[in-house]
Formats: sequence, structure tokens, C-alpha cells
Amino acid sequence: MPRRRKPVGCLIAIGVFVLIVLVVLLLWYLLAGRVRPPGPGPTPPRPPASQPASCPDVQMISVPGTWESNSFDDPHHPTANPASLMLSVSEPIAQRFPADRVDVYTIPYVAQFSNPIAIPPDGQQSYNNSRSEGVQRTIDVMADRHAECPLTTYVLAGFSQGAVIAGDVAARIGAGQGPVPAELVLGVTLIADGRRTGETGPGQPVQIGTPPPGVGAEVALQGLDVPGITMTGPRPGGFGALADRTYTICAPGDLVCDAPREALRPWNILGSLNTLVRAMGNPVHSLYNSFVVDPGGATATQWAVTWAEGLIEAAPHPAHS
Repeated sequence: MPRRRKPVGCLIAIGVFVLIVLVVLLLWYLLAGRVRPPGPGPTPPRPPASQPASCPDVQMISVPGTWESNSFDDPHHPTANPASLMLSVSEPIAQRFPADRVDVYTIPYVAQFSNPIAIPPDGQQSYNNSRSEGVQRTIDVMADRHAECPLTTYVLAGFSQGAVIAGDVAARIGAGQGPVPAELVLGVTLIADGRRTGETGPGQPVQIGTPPPGVGAEVALQGLDVPGITMTGPRPGGFGALADRTYTICAPGDLVCDAPREALRPWNILGSLNTLVRAMGNPVHSLYNSFVVDPGGATATQWAVTWAEGLIEAAPHPAHS
């Protein structure tokens, strides 16, 4: 029996259908897109070639310790406490360099530490309020200066509560979250930092002198949170991009920065608070003008002056318009 041949029209129809299917699949593939590497983003603006003539080449930020400042002190001629330790660092710098080379700005803030268990109350601002004001004022001053003077570089130094403040701002800058870019910060020195970890490694500052075995009071008392006093522990991530330019100095026996590790228990609130308040006025804490930190006999404040002088001398000389 002879085979029936499929009509030619049927074959053509099948071919057209297959072709349509292939075209649809091809279009689907093309329109769905392939993974493509991203194109170049917008070019970030270049730093200006010059800055206003009123801008200093270097901005030094000095943050005094507890009871060494007040909210209304003159930042360029501080008189709140003539015995302020930071004056031993900032005044020689201001005297050594002309104002167009370096502007020395002492952060005015309340600089108090109320004892929450004092009877009667001591009438001082809490540590939390004082520290918060100091951090915000430091950020604001640096942000304003950077907006006006984008080529100015920075030197930061602080003592005691001022070291906590300067260190907190430096940590923000090192993490890319600060008021100025990290590359504009020449260096940071912290004397008696209450958040000192005593550790080495990534993110940690360079320790000047023989480091004592303890840690900052905020690290030893991490977790203590009573009205007005919050012990925040170590800085997460340390100083980031600024770690290799950040220096810490701590005298043995200074409980502000050399508290026994895990010895001040947060749950022992009364004992811990008494120890913390006493630490602010302990004799060792007030002797950094005589605490020797290097074989040449330089004291902590002398070392800080020499350090700052070296940074300022080597700092760029941006053009002025």
C-alpha cells in the first residue's frame, strides 16, 4: 500500500512554528540580559588647588580633661583651668608656629564628672552629658573647618576625658564616618585614655613607653550603665585607618587607663562607682608632666609636644587664594 505523503503545507507550518519558537527564545534570552560588569561611576570631585588665605595649614585640636575646661571657655585663649595638663602641650605649639601655619583650638566643653552617689549631690554635670558635648563640639569644629578649608590637615590630642573624646572622634574618622577624611589627619595622641585596651594588632594604637598591664576604666567596667554614667567598653574596630598614626600613653597605676582587667565588676555598682570617681583624682593621673616615657628622659607632655612639632613641620603647605 503506498505511503501517504504529508502535505507540503503542513511541513511549512511546522517549520514556521519552530522558527517562531527559536526567535522567541532568542529574544527572551537577549531581552532578559546578561550579567555585565558595572560601568565606571561618577568621578569624585578633585580637591581644590588652593584654599582661602584665612585657612591655617594645620588645625590642632586639643581636648582637656575633667575639670580642665568649661562650655564657655575661649578656645584660642583657654583660662578655665590654668593648670590644665593639655596647656603643657598646646601652648608650646602655639608659641612655636605662626597662626597661618597652625591654629591651636582647645575644645570648650563642660568637662565634669558627677558622682551619682554623692550625698548631698555635687551639682556637676554627668559624665555622659559632658562627654557627649565634647564629642559633638569636636565634630562640629572639624566639620566647619573642613568645609571652609578643604586642604587643611589635622592634629588631635586629648587627656583623660578629653582623650576619650578625641579617641572617639578619631575612631569615627578612621572608620570613614568622621567630620574629615582620614587622609587629612596627621596624627592623634591620647594621654590616659579611659577606653584604652592595652592590646596590639589591627586597629590598635601605638603604645608609647612601657605599657601597663591594665585597661581603661570604660573597658574594665564595660556594661556598667547607671544614670549619667555609661561605660561603653573598647572602641569597635579600634582606630581603623588612623591606627598607625594614633598613639596612647598611660602611666602604671592610673586607674583611668590602667584599671585591673575584669576586676571592677559592673554588678558591684557602689564599689565600682567609688573606684571610678576616685580614679579621676588619683595622684598618678595628675603627674603626666613628670611621667617619663622614653629613654631620653622625655615626659608624656614633652613627648607630645615634640611629636606635634614634627607633624606640623612636615605637613603640606597648601596654596592659598
